Amino acid sequence: MTRKKALITGVTGQDGSYLAELLLAKGYEVHGIIRRASTFNTSRIDEVRKPVVNGNLKDPANQLFLHYGDLADASNLARLISRIEPEEVYNLAAQSHVRVSFDIPEYTTDITATGTVRLLEAIREVGIKPRFYQASSSEMYGLVQEVPQKETTPFYPRSPYGCAKVYSYWVTVNYRESYGMHASNGILFNHESPRRGETFVTRKITRAVAFIKAGLQDKLFLGNLDARRDWGYAKEYVEAMWLMLQQPEPDDYVVATNETHTIRECLEVAFGRVGLDWNKYVEIDPRYYRPAEVELLIGDYSKAKKKLGWEPKTKFKELIELMVDSDVKLLSDQLAGRINRQG
Repeated sequence: MTRKKALITGVTGQDGSYLAELLLAKGYEVHGIIRRASTFNTSRIDEVRKPVVNGNLKDPANQLFLHYGDLADASNLARLISRIEPEEVYNLAAQSHVRVSFDIPEYTTDITATGTVRLLEAIREVGIKPRFYQASSSEMYGLVQEVPQKETTPFYPRSPYGCAKVYSYWVTVNYRESYGMHASNGILFNHESPRRGETFVTRKITRAVAFIKAGLQDKLFLGNLDARRDWGYAKEYVEAMWLMLQQPEPDDYVVATNETHTIRECLEVAFGRVGLDWNKYVEIDPRYYRPAEVELLIGDYSKAKKKLGWEPKTKFKELIELMVDSDVKLLSDQLAGRINRQG
């Protein structure tokens, strides 16, 4: 039986690793694009890959292949697409940190916005017809014009990242309408997991909880504690991505939980998980404030539920506790390994 082939940009990220895992479980041959670096940056997908069994046999059920590439390099994208000929392309790569996008707006625009059109144009020029998924973001809503936000809510981005994602959203729609591409946008609200990057606020909190509980850290410095976000579980959100590309017609979907929680609530749950009072350890640092803040995001996922049959399962408290437990175990394992090496 011929395996269906998928290409993932951003495969080494949180979403990319979970999506690769999902597609492999469904029998896909998965190809991921990674940037060339002087250090290994594949930690999230090392467990997903598992290229050998019994020490020397390649697992035929685990077909994950990595290719060097970059959304800044259009010619290489075209060569990869021509060689792989994927049936599905998932564009998850971006400079995705909102606060950092204020510091490096030009780079954010080049990768997060122009990178999308480079990829779409590479697909068009090669002449194949894969189904295309674009990772859009709730940050496009920014200064929200409607509560909750849905697919028809006007965009009002409040960061270079949000602006770049708006461009990527509309250029995806444009290629769909101009060239008949099966191209869909997933407007994903905040989604977290133990694989979340350590500079993102939820993971920054859960990691600090582990270190503070172990006596290795005294304080956690944060910015705006009153910002409200719609937080879901990344492992569930990648299933919505896949479902979008299984539909007869392309479309755009909000993926969210329709619940909103503050950073303070996240602190209460995270520190409470290990029996600590967050007020004793958290301090405000103005450096973490954004020049333009997004105060409230909450998504209406009713269209995704009706058309895709998708809905979130993991609740906010369960998600944060899951992340705390993971970081506590991770730190414990690291400390145990360090002791063993020293012994």
